[in-house]
Amino acid sequence: MSKRIDRANSELLRCVSDIIHNKMNDPRINDFVMVSEVNVTPDFKFCKVKICLLEKDVAKSDEIIKILQKSEGFIKHELSQMVNMPFVPKITFVFDKSTLNVIRVEELLKSLNIPKED
Repeated sequence: MSKRIDRANSELLRCVSDIIHNKMNDPRINDFVMVSEVNVTPDFKFCKVKICLLEKDVAKSDEIIKILQKSEGFIKHELSQMVNMPFVPKITFVFDKSTLNVIRVEELLKSLNIPKED
């Protein structure tokens, strides 16, 4: 991946995360929602934003993705004021399932009851 795309991804991640946590007034989105990754296409027309939950409630994930997708216009408007890009990409929100795998592995490791070595 080029340096330009990497810089755009990191800047978009920072800005989208800031918008979700500080500028959206939706009480259904809480502090347990985190932007884990942003992937913008090389032509900057499309952007995939991966969202993960820092809690175990998977049922909320679909609702939160729908809320964010409906708020895409607001997020794009705020993003246009924060970043200097030729145009703001179309944003698609997806649920990042990797955090669920991490939580599951942690639970499995805790359940093993391995004695500590001296």
